[in-house]
Amino acid sequence: MVGKKKKTAKVEAVVLEEQNLHKLIASLSVDGGEDGVSQVAQTLQSCLELTEPVQQIQLVKKAGSQLEALSEEQTENTLLETCLHTMSLLFTSLQAKNPLRRAIASALGSVPAWLREQTVDCLCACLSDSLSNLGSDKYLHTVDTIAACLDGFPLGERCIHKLGPEVLQFLHKGLREYLHQNSGLAGRHIAQAELMHSCLTAVKTSMLVMQRSQETISAALQTEQDHCRMEETLSSLLSCYVHILTDEEFIQSVQSTAAMAVVLLIRSVMGSGEEIASLVCSLLQSSVQGLDLAPLWLKERCIHLCASDRPLGVSLYLCHGVLAMFSWDSALPGPQWENLLLLVPRLLLDLDVSVKESSTALVVARVLTLWSGAALDCLQGDPRPCPPHLQQALSGGSELHRHLLEHIYSHWEHPLDAVRHQTRSLFHNLLLFHLHINSSISDPTEDSYIRELTQSLLGLEWHMRGKYSSLGCLVELCGARYLLNIQPQLPSCLLGLMGDQTLAPYASNLLEKFLIGHKAQLVVDAAAAGKVEDWMECWHRTWVTPLLQVLCRARLDQTSYILDYFLPKLLRCSPSSLAHMVQALQETPPSSTGGSGCRGPMGALMTCLRAARAQGVVPSSEKSLWGGLVPLSLLKQALVHKHDQVRMDALGLVCESHRSTEVLTSQEMDLICHFLLPNLNSQSPGVRQQTVSLLKKLLCRVRDSTLLLQKRVSQLRDQEQRDRDQHTLHLYKEFLHWLCVRLLEVLIPGASFSKCLMVLHLLCLLGHFFTFSTDSDVFALGEVVSSAHAQNVLYSVASNFLEVKHLASTLLRQLPPSAVGLQEPERMRCVLQAALDLSTSTKPFDSVTAAHLLNMLLPQPHLSQALLHCAQQQGLDFQPPPPQSQASEKIILELNTLAVVQFLLCCLQSEVLRAESSLLQAAASFPLYGRAHCITAVLQQLNIESLEQTEHWRCLVSELIAVCYRMSDVVSPVVQSSSPEGLIPMDTDSETSAGLQRILQEIQPRDTNDFFTSTRELDTHLEEDQTQSQTTHTPSVDTGGESYRVTAQMVLVCCWRSMKEVAMLLGHLCQSLPLHHTTDEADTQPGLITEEQVEGVGLYFRQQLLQSRHRGAFELAYVGFVRLTDMLCRSGSEALQQLPACWLSEVLEEVKSSDPSSKLCATRRSAGIPFYIQALLSSEPKSSSCSLLKMSMRELITLAMPSADRNTESSTVPQVHALNILRALYRDTRLGENIIPFVSDGMQAAVLGFTSPVWAVRNSSTLLFSTLITRIFGVKKGKDEHSKKNRMTGREFFTRFPALYPFLLNQLEEAAATVESDSGQVKLHPSLFLLLLVLSRLYPSPMDGSSSPLGLAPFMPFIIRCGHSAVYRTREMAARALVPFVLVTQVPSTVHSLLQELPPEPRPRIQHNHIHGTLLQVLFLLRSYQTDSHRPLPAGNGISKALTQRLWLASRHNSCVVTRGAFLDVLVCLCGSKITLLEDSEVAELRQKTLSILMDSDLVIADPSSLTRGPGVTHYLLSLARVVLSATVEIPELWKVPQLTTQLLQCLLQFPQYEVRELALQEILKRLQQQQEEDDEEEKKRRPQWLDETTMSDLIGLSFHETHPQCLAKVLQVLCVLSSSGELLWRDGAQTLSQEEVLMHLLTLAQNSVHSVELHCAALTLVSQLVVQLLNADPKGARTASSLSQWGALVCSCCSEEQPVEVKLMAAKVLVNCTDALLTSSHLPLGLSTTVSLWRSLFMLLQDEDQDVRDSASDFIANVPAPLLNMAGMSVCPPVALESGMRILCHLFETWEQVPAGFLALTEWLLGKDGANDEAAEDEASGLVNVSPDQDEEDFLFEKGDLNLWAEPVQWVALLHRNLSSLILTLKQTQHPGVGALDQTQLQILSTQAQAQALGTQQALDSLPALPQFSCTVEHTRLTLQHKRATLALDLLERLK
Repeated sequence: MVGKKKKTAKVEAVVLEEQNLHKLIASLSVDGGEDGVSQVAQTLQSCLELTEPVQQIQLVKKAGSQLEALSEEQTENTLLETCLHTMSLLFTSLQAKNPLRRAIASALGSVPAWLREQTVDCLCACLSDSLSNLGSDKYLHTVDTIAACLDGFPLGERCIHKLGPEVLQFLHKGLREYLHQNSGLAGRHIAQAELMHSCLTAVKTSMLVMQRSQETISAALQTEQDHCRMEETLSSLLSCYVHILTDEEFIQSVQSTAAMAVVLLIRSVMGSGEEIASLVCSLLQSSVQGLDLAPLWLKERCIHLCASDRPLGVSLYLCHGVLAMFSWDSALPGPQWENLLLLVPRLLLDLDVSVKESSTALVVARVLTLWSGAALDCLQGDPRPCPPHLQQALSGGSELHRHLLEHIYSHWEHPLDAVRHQTRSLFHNLLLFHLHINSSISDPTEDSYIRELTQSLLGLEWHMRGKYSSLGCLVELCGARYLLNIQPQLPSCLLGLMGDQTLAPYASNLLEKFLIGHKAQLVVDAAAAGKVEDWMECWHRTWVTPLLQVLCRARLDQTSYILDYFLPKLLRCSPSSLAHMVQALQETPPSSTGGSGCRGPMGALMTCLRAARAQGVVPSSEKSLWGGLVPLSLLKQALVHKHDQVRMDALGLVCESHRSTEVLTSQEMDLICHFLLPNLNSQSPGVRQQTVSLLKKLLCRVRDSTLLLQKRVSQLRDQEQRDRDQHTLHLYKEFLHWLCVRLLEVLIPGASFSKCLMVLHLLCLLGHFFTFSTDSDVFALGEVVSSAHAQNVLYSVASNFLEVKHLASTLLRQLPPSAVGLQEPERMRCVLQAALDLSTSTKPFDSVTAAHLLNMLLPQPHLSQALLHCAQQQGLDFQPPPPQSQASEKIILELNTLAVVQFLLCCLQSEVLRAESSLLQAAASFPLYGRAHCITAVLQQLNIESLEQTEHWRCLVSELIAVCYRMSDVVSPVVQSSSPEGLIPMDTDSETSAGLQRILQEIQPRDTNDFFTSTRELDTHLEEDQTQSQTTHTPSVDTGGESYRVTAQMVLVCCWRSMKEVAMLLGHLCQSLPLHHTTDEADTQPGLITEEQVEGVGLYFRQQLLQSRHRGAFELAYVGFVRLTDMLCRSGSEALQQLPACWLSEVLEEVKSSDPSSKLCATRRSAGIPFYIQALLSSEPKSSSCSLLKMSMRELITLAMPSADRNTESSTVPQVHALNILRALYRDTRLGENIIPFVSDGMQAAVLGFTSPVWAVRNSSTLLFSTLITRIFGVKKGKDEHSKKNRMTGREFFTRFPALYPFLLNQLEEAAATVESDSGQVKLHPSLFLLLLVLSRLYPSPMDGSSSPLGLAPFMPFIIRCGHSAVYRTREMAARALVPFVLVTQVPSTVHSLLQELPPEPRPRIQHNHIHGTLLQVLFLLRSYQTDSHRPLPAGNGISKALTQRLWLASRHNSCVVTRGAFLDVLVCLCGSKITLLEDSEVAELRQKTLSILMDSDLVIADPSSLTRGPGVTHYLLSLARVVLSATVEIPELWKVPQLTTQLLQCLLQFPQYEVRELALQEILKRLQQQQEEDDEEEKKRRPQWLDETTMSDLIGLSFHETHPQCLAKVLQVLCVLSSSGELLWRDGAQTLSQEEVLMHLLTLAQNSVHSVELHCAALTLVSQLVVQLLNADPKGARTASSLSQWGALVCSCCSEEQPVEVKLMAAKVLVNCTDALLTSSHLPLGLSTTVSLWRSLFMLLQDEDQDVRDSASDFIANVPAPLLNMAGMSVCPPVALESGMRILCHLFETWEQVPAGFLALTEWLLGKDGANDEAAEDEASGLVNVSPDQDEEDFLFEKGDLNLWAEPVQWVALLHRNLSSLILTLKQTQHPGVGALDQTQLQILSTQAQAQALGTQQALDSLPALPQFSCTVEHTRLTLQHKRATLALDLLERLK
């Protein structure tokens, strides 16, 4: 691991005023003196005359050694005094941390003893001069000098002792000045931050002085003449400390240091007796009673600290001061000290509840940890037994201990890492307290406290992060075996948690502690037993075996974090385990390791080897590949494996190395070559990122090992070794050339986005590590880059993907300029013209391309001339800056940038002028945003630091700002209108264009909020215009001979993108350009942009953000405004620093006073207002006191709260704004934890906002509430709405937000009072739903004590009462909210008490809402009990009896079907599961009673027609069905009713309601699928007992007669599962059907069910199984030829691109399953045509855009018979499967003796003429005919490329060409009889078509404009592909002749 580089101090030369410097030099002049003093003087004189600091240091050191050599005779020498004075003066004048100052201190410190007093006097004189110079600018320097005197400089320390009172007085004056300055710096954050730093330095220095001058101070206080002066000084200092401590404007670090200074000062005055402990206790408790022991002056100052209204932080910081400033590492002097030690945690715990800010919570946590460390030192440092009082207080189980544990449980999930870390340290120390006090108990199992703590920790849910660190502490202190004995399944449990990214780091840290601890214990035990090696087997069994099982069997996404977090730790702990792992995995058979989504043993092996190699455990590959651990063939298989992660692990094994200089072997290079091409086109961003990262490591290895090899070659004398090294370098060169050429070759038009991205990344890495130079360096990569390669890279800039553009332009700068060719004038002019044309394109991404092209042209010397040429062609008045002769690259770049910006500005100005007269014309012909985007992009490349043309730039900036404002004025009316998106209607023809123009001119921002009060009507003529104009799409407006089309979409895009670019340009100008301003010292700082311009830009942004209505416009204005606000805070101008505060107060006033007539927009979530306020607040430095944020939040929360005078619609506008602004602020991550203190108030505003009668307020409250839920509980970590990951314990929630406890309780009480529905009327409290939603996210921790003041128990009665609501959803929410409030141990008693509330018998006027709500609560509690892994064992709880008494509720005696169904659900929950609350005998009895209810129910005996479809009937029937399924299918062995199984299942399958049938079929299917997944083959084939002949007959009958599509689909899925394990007897009633009849029936069904994806897939899957079975019985397939061809056509139709993914996945599965029987059969059972069509469909699926479809189709390789494929049975990635499949098909043509027909079929594919996707006609037409003018408007604005972004037709065509070439060779070589059989007529037709296509596409290509790759990319790519298809086909046909 590389150590962190130390920051070195900057050496600066001595800087003195010139006059003083000359004086000093003159005073040191001596005439020819040779004595020692003269030599010192000469040395110092030379030192002063120099300006090089390093030389000065050397001379000072020389002077030091000369001083040291002086003899005592020279004492009375004036020159000596001058020398000492000079050095002292230099010491006091140098800056802090300057090494020169340290050198002087060292020189002065080395003077002989006789000279020291004189030296001290000189130093005192100089320091005294500094102290008396009271200029405020010198304060900090003098304070630093005082600190330097005390920093390891004994003479300096004596000097401070001597000047003690004077130094303290100076520090007091400095602090007082700082306090005065602070009051006038509001809003000036940089000045405030500097002041805080100065203040902190002064306080720290004063503490240092007091600590080192303790004796001086004590002596002065006891001297008659000095004590008054010293008391006064100390009193003044103390008053400054107190001021800082009680003023909340100071940041925490300053306040905390001031508190330490207070304690230190008191200690300095009073010593360390009992009195001081008593005094400090009083200070901490804010009590004046204990202050009497202090001197009067001290008491007077301390009284200020004891004020009742002192801030909360005072106690906190004083506690910190007490712990830091007193010594605790020995015995305590007396009882007062014990009291003080125990008082600190109590105060801190009291503070903990009232603290809101996270930063303060962190200080509390730190101070508590500091206290625990002090208390531990105290316990361990005292050799005597601990005082009983202290022992009792600190022992486990004591009240203090319990409170501290509660603090830990409340904070171990805190969002701040530092808080969590501190709580872990505190927990560790608490355990140490207990173990130290109870040291007599050596075995932790005998310690009841430790045992209970362990059990309660293990009982917690694993999603609680604090559990891991606490268990880690127990492992460290009690041993791993202690926990493993309690819970042996811990290893596999923790490995199971590694799949969750949020828990993996915690689980792996705990596992590491277990690994190390367990190994240590086993080694000790083995050594004691004399069997040293035996421990390994036990350790492997415990840790390695579960790991290998998880790696092989779990899904890949669940195991990826094991590689990152756990495997390296295991291998570090035991490197020798690798051999065991490799052996175990190689012995594991592949079939025994889970399903298709897992790694398997091969993947697990790669994972283990990769981790071991990265850790340096695997030996180097230089002698043999990784020590011969794994065969090369296995690695090659892994590198093209189907699963991404297996490939990545294999690649990691090849690329990663413990040493970056490890030489690559030829085998490793071969492996990379094998891996590269099939893996370039990866759709997964994660895989692309990993591939690039790993290959980067490999290239880094090549580079580093090359340097090593070159060094060895130049130094070695052994010729043999030199030859070997030279050979390796030659191999490297060949490998890199191969890599470079292959990458450049695939980067062609038509390459997929993912491949372009990967290739460009890798080429950029090659350029970075080796450079594409053409010089004769070691690799000379530039040699292989041809001009064609470079052009392809250039054309990649036209890609629609921004990342590809960026990488391509980066790579172009690295390629050899000769290959790129931009220096050729004609070529450069061509590219420049293309860039300028693209900058006015109506397609938004074209302007990005233009910007990249312009940036590439900037370094070219002749760019100005090319621009001038373009300007002359366009008739522009443009004059570029004159070129300079012999200009450097830097100057050329600046001049070119200036010229390009001037040119673009010139164009933009003329275009804005035209847009001002016709916005429509601008939108259609020259949307303004392209030019502005290019200007911004070009300016971003400019190096602002070293500009020479400053005057030109200043003028340019002014013009740019002016043109931005004009652009904004042109487009503002659209984006500021009340409905920008629907504003511009489609105009019809040139007559109505005038109407559209008029509309545009009439648009004004609708700046009122009258949606609150009135509706708006359109003018009739406008309505007519709109109606008329919406009849057609693409008008053409005639403007002086130039026609253009415009649509609403184009106008809107033009407007909002122009606003975006204006915002970006203005933001960039303000943020990047130096500011021209005057500083506080009246110095003028030259810059390019003035304060007035910046302020003007700010006002512009204000207007846009407060008035724009279009989201795109104000969101992007926000980005620009954020740049501006960041710049304001950092600017040196006082006026600009004050602006954010000023703007903020203005906008808040405007919000406060807004009403429906206000210009602020109250719809669209207040549009840009929240963004405006957000930008202003987030620019405030986080380290500051955040005064703006606090002020704004207070005002906004006041506005957001409902009030009596704000209940009318017109007066709620400010409330709506406030709610919307708060939402934005709570969502802003940059405000971080600073916003947390206001969450409680925000939650109250949101909940109360729901009670408003105004819809707008309720809507905004909903949005705010949703944001707060996310802010509090975190972003949802999965689809489960009720996941425990997004919850927290009630204690943690209410500790962090204490104000919400009484609020939520009162609100819930109020809401619960309204839900009683005795009258049957619905009374819905507005905020009830919100309350239940919040409460359902809380749960009690098993660690909660019963006496918790913030316990959840008071909420329970109200939640239960909410279950009585007349609203079904409320009852359900109440049931859900109740569950977390009931501990798992309390579930039985709670369920019993709820059941007791139900009526034991029928009676009149029963409230069924009450009953239903109670039953739902019981049901939800039971379900949570069953899923909880820590439930207690069932014991007598009275539930069975209570249920039995109320069984009437499930019977016909209960008239309400809703409650009947709910009661049945409760019975299913108790009887139908293997986990239950009841004892076995009770369950058996309850099952019998449930069965009797079932047999008497409507499901079994009722006439179906008598059942009405009222509310709740379906739910009731489904509840009955669940009972039946539980008894017959789910757990029949427990219900024991085999005689009823058939009858009950028949009832379900024949029931008239489809929901019942569907549920039954779903459960049957689920059971059958579970049986299929069994490992035991016999178990798979054995049919379950409940599936008898009658049930089978019913299921087969349903397949013919079921009418409901979902039920029919389920039936067919069931039959698919049954059919796969054996043939079925198909019977329809009494009639037995043949396989052919069934086949035709199912084929018809599949063809007619395209509307239902599920049914279509099920039918086709079943048909396909039957087809395979038929052909296995009759390989020739003659009997069913017609139906087979129908089936083939149907399968092919399912593979087309537009089919849903589910259908394509099914088709892939079908084709994979029939590979062996149909596709590769030597009999050709389907005939050649159908078989070839199926192969074509398979190839289409292998190129599908969906990765799952491709992966599924690639499985066909595993079913190919071994003779056809050497890697049969292997799992490969789709590109490899595609290539192998094509080879197999060509081989099959030979086997079938159909080579000629195969050649014709593949040639048709090559030309694009195939049955599956007949695109030839369309392609040919589009290739020969120019673009139609009547395109759709969407195609005009947003080009639609291919839908499939992964497929690469270019590569497919090349693959076909390669294989057709091999077929031609086969035809010619073997003299096959089929040569004569080639259909010459067919060949002639193909040849004619190919020639026509080649000619047509070539003509179309020639007719495209210059550089069509940029101007019409998609069209050019398509035509190029068609042309390539035709030319390759012609080539093949020519070769055949």
